[in-house]
Amino acid sequence: MRQLSAVDTQFLNFETPTNVANIAGLAILDGVLTRGDLLSLLAGRLHLAAPLRRRLAFVPFGLDHPYWVDEPRIDLDYHVRELGLAPPGSDEQLGEQVARLHARPLDRRRPLWEMYLIHGLAGDRMALYTKVHHAAVDGITGADVLAALLDTSPEPTATSSVPAPRDQERISTGEMLAKGVAKAVANPANTVRFLVDAVPHLDEIPVVSQLPGAGLVSRVTRDLAGRLTGRDPAPALPRMTPPRTPFSGRISGHRRFAFTTLSLADVKRVKNAFGVTVNDVVMTVCAGALRQWLIKHDALPDRPLVAGVPFSLRTMGNQSAGNQVTLMITQLATQVADPVERLLAVRDAMTVIKDRSSLAPAHWLQQVSDMMPSALTGLAARAAFDLFAGTAGPINVVISNVPGPQLPLYVSGARLLAYHPVSVITDMSGGLNVTVFSYDGSLDVGVVACREMVPDVWTITDHLRAALSELVLIVEQQ
Repeated sequence: MRQLSAVDTQFLNFETPTNVANIAGLAILDGVLTRGDLLSLLAGRLHLAAPLRRRLAFVPFGLDHPYWVDEPRIDLDYHVRELGLAPPGSDEQLGEQVARLHARPLDRRRPLWEMYLIHGLAGDRMALYTKVHHAAVDGITGADVLAALLDTSPEPTATSSVPAPRDQERISTGEMLAKGVAKAVANPANTVRFLVDAVPHLDEIPVVSQLPGAGLVSRVTRDLAGRLTGRDPAPALPRMTPPRTPFSGRISGHRRFAFTTLSLADVKRVKNAFGVTVNDVVMTVCAGALRQWLIKHDALPDRPLVAGVPFSLRTMGNQSAGNQVTLMITQLATQVADPVERLLAVRDAMTVIKDRSSLAPAHWLQQVSDMMPSALTGLAARAAFDLFAGTAGPINVVISNVPGPQLPLYVSGARLLAYHPVSVITDMSGGLNVTVFSYDGSLDVGVVACREMVPDVWTITDHLRAALSELVLIVEQQ
């Protein structure tokens, strides 16, 4: 049995009927794939995907974080489902179906995942939508789960034989309670550790950075630490106050989902022309798309949006379980009209947060979560959501860029044409999330939104393509 980390547990704690912590992928496939093929594939490879074999075991009274328990018999008939789209089977119909599936919470009495084979997509294509709870995987481990089910050729690769079930270490209810009490006693020490490590970086922690005086305290303690250690002081961050937008505030329980594919070669042309990074170009394309959407809705703020940007903390070869991610905040130059000036402003903003993140305590999110007794973290998470609901929140939008494999992949012989991420929106992070996954020379984009806030989500994908084309045209004209 493995215990969930404090960060993993937070993804359970913040869930409400409207805030759901599912992360998913929508695979577009070329070829014939049946539910029977999927069941056979999973039966032979489920031992390679640990997050799909575990269910939750809760500690009585919520005194400590839950545990993962290996489920000896996975009911694949429950987890693997299929459905069909009505003709003509457009991408918009698929997006609507995925939005409905994504808004449904997972059953916590079972392993936290579901898979849907979707027939009837136009162009003789199929789709495979797989969702997993964020408590079980982060972006990198989620991709690893996907990789366990994929092959690099149409002919499925032979896998090692399924190991015989082994007796797992069990922790009794009494032991769970004893460990929970011991952690509660240690919590004051966790609080002190957090304060020592994180106070110089209060201005880069979402929510905390908006508290009165956070920037001043952060700057003074950072400068003092620099003088004591002889190191150069970390660059200052501007005060990032998110403006209110149509996708700010309390979200509904309904979703919209749209997807598109961008050319990685085009992104690299822009990157090379202006001496920036691929991620700088991705962020700028998102800024341009959001600017156009806000102009269309007569809602463009005169100051930049504030974006939350997830950063993976995994080092090369790190296969450990649980969420290892932190969230940095940056300004998104949506108020800048000129595309090149917008790109350079985004580059400068991203450079600052990268410089700061290299100096910050990488696991501040873990430390913040560890600072509070487990029994209170759920109440604290919901209280924070209530506090920011109805306001602009600590950030306006989440934008994530996840690296993926640059070669063709297959699912039981069906070629993977594209893999679009389907991520999370919340009351605190805003009713819009743009996540990008690079695959086989393309950037596959998934845009998740609150249905009431952004009903025309497909226009955002149009704006994404237009924003990239605008930058490419400038490069061609130079």
